[in-house]
Parts: sequence; C-alpha cells; structure tokens
Amino acid sequence: MKTLTLYNFNTSYSFGIKEPVAEKDATVAQRLTRMKETFDKEGTRKTVESIIIVHEHNHPHILLLQMSNSYFKLPGGKLKPGENEVDGLIRKLTKKLSPIGTAPDDSPWEIGELVSTWWRPSFEQHTFYPYIPPHISKPKECKKLYVVTLPEKCTFAVPQNLKLIAVPLFELYNNQQRYGSVISSIPQLISKYRYVYLSLDEK
Repeated sequence: MKTLTLYNFNTSYSFGIKEPVAEKDATVAQRLTRMKETFDKEGTRKTVESIIIVHEHNHPHILLLQMSNSYFKLPGGKLKPGENEVDGLIRKLTKKLSPIGTAPDDSPWEIGELVSTWWRPSFEQHTFYPYIPPHISKPKECKKLYVVTLPEKCTFAVPQNLKLIAVPLFELYNNQQRYGSVISSIPQLISKYRYVYLSLDEK
C-alpha cells in the first residue's frame, strides 16, 4: 500500500485572488457548437484533471473548484493537440491555481498516478462512463484523473469568480446527485492509499 503525506489545508497554505476567468461561451448551446467544431478538427477531446489531496482534522479532503452554488469541478482542463498529459496538467493547474507569473517549472504540483479514465459518449450528455459504451464508436471526450499531492507550503491564487474548497471524502462518497459520477467516485479510486497527516503546528 502506497503512503502519501498530506498537509493541513488551513495551516500549511496561503491564499490570494486574481482576475476572473472569462467564460468562452454565453450559453450552453454556444458551448456545444464550439465543442462540435473542435471535434471535427481535432477528434476526441482530451482532458486531464487532478485529485488534489490535503487534510483537515486528520481526514482526507479533495480540492474542488466551485463555480456556483451547485456546480463543482476538479482542477484541470483540455490538453493541447499532442501535449503530454503530465505537462498539460501542470500547465492547467498553474494557470488556474497559482499566482500570476508562476512558471510551470516552479509550480508545487506533485503529479502521481493515473487512477481513472472516463469517456463522454456525446455532446448532448454530461454523463461520463469509466468505459466506452458498446454502441459508441467515436467518444467525444476522454478524461483522465491523476492523484496530486502538495508540498508543505505553497500559495494558491484563485480567479475571483471561482472558489477553492476542500471537501471531505465522506461528503463525496455515494453523492452522485450533487457532484456527478466522476467526483463521487473519488473515495473508491484513492482507497488504496495510506495517509500520513502533518500540520505546521505539530512541528
């Protein structure tokens, strides 16, 4: 069983804000149109997302970006054509969560194992499957999840229109209605790890 060292979310890290992230599409219809156009040019959309693990009160928590009262997502995003998955994930995390001016080579992200691959069968559905459904010959998106841990100290800077929250595993478990199939599966995906909990005030 692999051991991961987790640091306390509230005492180990500092937080700032930066300019809001502009939405590329004003409506869902516009987003679907853009995704279809990109699919025609590039094929299956490839995304990478992070399961960033910290702790509060000696219990594993997962970092999520909250975009509204009811919409949550894992930090990450779309790869560029031909981009390496780990490099792309570091790039997206640095862009979304690090202070302005931070270079990817100076980022704190410790990319671990690939623990899950998910497939979106069509643009009209937000549903992802941990396999390609038999009747789908051209899945529209492939999403890969990597475990990410953090060093003892780092600084987050989150766009003003987003909120970075630490959610306990017991809140995610079997809670597909609130978090969706991918995020609610995380407790099972990382159950193979053993955790060591550290806090700055314990040193």
